[in-house]
Amino acid sequence: MQPTFVLVHGAFANSFSFAPLQAELGLLGHRSVAVDLPGHGFAATYPRAYQAPQDLAGLAATPGAIKGVTLADNVAHLIGILERAKRNGPVILVSHSRGGLTATVAANRRPDLIDRIVYVSAWAPVDLPVGGYYAEPEMATVDAGAMAAALAGNPAELGLLRCNFRTADPAVLAGFKAAFLADGTDDEFLAFLNTFQPDENLDTGTPEDRAQRDSWGRIPRTYVRLAEDASIPPAMQDRMIREGDALTPDNRYDVRTLAGSHLKWLVDPAPAARVLGEVAALLA
Repeated sequence: MQPTFVLVHGAFANSFSFAPLQAELGLLGHRSVAVDLPGHGFAATYPRAYQAPQDLAGLAATPGAIKGVTLADNVAHLIGILERAKRNGPVILVSHSRGGLTATVAANRRPDLIDRIVYVSAWAPVDLPVGGYYAEPEMATVDAGAMAAALAGNPAELGLLRCNFRTADPAVLAGFKAAFLADGTDDEFLAFLNTFQPDENLDTGTPEDRAQRDSWGRIPRTYVRLAEDASIPPAMQDRMIREGDALTPDNRYDVRTLAGSHLKWLVDPAPAARVLGEVAALLA
């Protein structure tokens, strides 16, 4: 039976960014569904203060719907979608960036719903919780200030992370572009930036949310490396691959590599769609 690709977005993102990839997959004859995790997509908060002209004080204080959303909420939502998709045949779970954490925990809990799990430069924590990896040498080249410069409000007071992606500050925009889409045009970068939503939840999991050998570890898996990624550098991607292989040496990653930055595979999705098509053929 034809598999269904279930696509899980990263931080501050939503299902909308997968539309070009879904078009390419559809043209290759593949079925896909893009997920909006709780508080994302049309459930996101876009404060009036976020509109132009911006009210920065209001933006820093306006409540957001994603406050209180947890990793467990994300996982429960994803499992519900996986259950529905599984009724139609095999399921290939594809995650990007922070979405890999949700995918990993879902795989820990319901490996029966996933025929293959695919990480595209996504977090697949094994030895450490996700937050712990940020202090590791493989992340030393990441510009932590790029996001910090755009933070609006106090996360502890808001109960969420809020970034002003509609800033016109040239230095902040340059930092975003370097982090996410250094190999894109300015127009591509600004178009993608306008698909981001301002709010993200604070829950990045605990040590118990790492990949588990007896559940996650029995699912066939693929890691798609992004060779010029400045947000999750190739060295960190390779570390997660090594850790996963060490956890289950008899079930190792199928590793693929795409040229490009953290977002280029979504801006120019044809190569990624072809790779995913090759991965789907592994189910035959």
